Amino acid sequence: MKKRILIAVAGLVVLVAILGAVKFLQIRAMVDQAKKFTPPPETVTTAPVTADAWGTSLTAVGTLTAVQGVTVSAELPGNVVSIAFEAGMTVQKGDILVRQDTSSEEAQLPGSVAQADLARSNLSRADQLLQRGIIARVDRDNAVAALAQAEAQAENIRAAIQKKTIRAPFRGQLGIRQVNLGQTLREGDPIVVLQSLDPVFVDFSLPEQQVSALRTGLPVSITGDALPGLTVKGRITAVSPQVDADTRSIKVQATAANSSGKLRPGMFVNVAVELPMQRNVLVIPATAVLYAPYSDSVFVIEENNKIKTLRQQFVRLGEKRGDFVAVTEGLKEGETIVSTGVFKLRNGQQVTVDNTLAPQFHKAPAPENS
Repeated sequence: MKKRILIAVAGLVVLVAILGAVKFLQIRAMVDQAKKFTPPPETVTTAPVTADAWGTSLTAVGTLTAVQGVTVSAELPGNVVSIAFEAGMTVQKGDILVRQDTSSEEAQLPGSVAQADLARSNLSRADQLLQRGIIARVDRDNAVAALAQAEAQAENIRAAIQKKTIRAPFRGQLGIRQVNLGQTLREGDPIVVLQSLDPVFVDFSLPEQQVSALRTGLPVSITGDALPGLTVKGRITAVSPQVDADTRSIKVQATAANSSGKLRPGMFVNVAVELPMQRNVLVIPATAVLYAPYSDSVFVIEENNKIKTLRQQFVRLGEKRGDFVAVTEGLKEGETIVSTGVFKLRNGQQVTVDNTLAPQFHKAPAPENS
């Protein structure tokens, strides 16, 4: 009985050993196959490293101001009897905005005009009497003074009537109405804000070290967070003759067209002053860069025996313009790099090139929905 048990155990051990050996051989074969396996090449798009001449620019943060901007206010006290504008509308120079009550002045005007007519008649008679020697010259002088006073009184009433008809001093866009019908205005009370929006001023400051590069007429580019995808062109129209003693900066003013009305006084904008000198740079698409905290890199395509592989190359980047970024170190002109999808690639990987769906890159992109 014991002999049978031992034979059964021995047979089981042998069977287990055989199964283990078979499994070991299978696993080793799979490992060897995995070592020999090479993944299929990754399809990539490419772009060349090109040389370009970029103009030098000075950047600053500026504020938009209106070429003409006022708060229209009442010149004389009076009651509002008519409001001839709507908030936000565009008005022309001379358009009536508000009428104040002029009934008192209009009632006084005929009497003043009649007084001036009487003084004019008295002066005419005084001239005749003076020629005859009936009156003294002083009486004629008094008649002249009386006429001047009467005419001045009538003109003063006419001016008061005119001032109580408040008009737009220039063409522009109105703000929010600050008066109501029937309201009694005091002298200087605000009525509405009026801003001229086309063109607009851009006020900004630059360090004193850059004063020698500044002059009127230099082009500027204006962008802002409130204007995504929009770049407005303008020119420097004034450079302050004095450097600020506290900040050691100089104030500059540019003028930009604003026919669309998207630029509004008070906005913060980014300003780039385009200088005439240019510098040679190597440029690549910004999407070709694998950004990382330790260093930025790109993938250079190398070909050996018609097999294309990737070499990860660390680079130092410079200024960015549109879809491109300048490279100051790490690449040479004419090298070919992967232009998109670099986050999924690795050093030494085999690739194939297919540029049929490669995007177009521009230094001044214009989004369709901007």
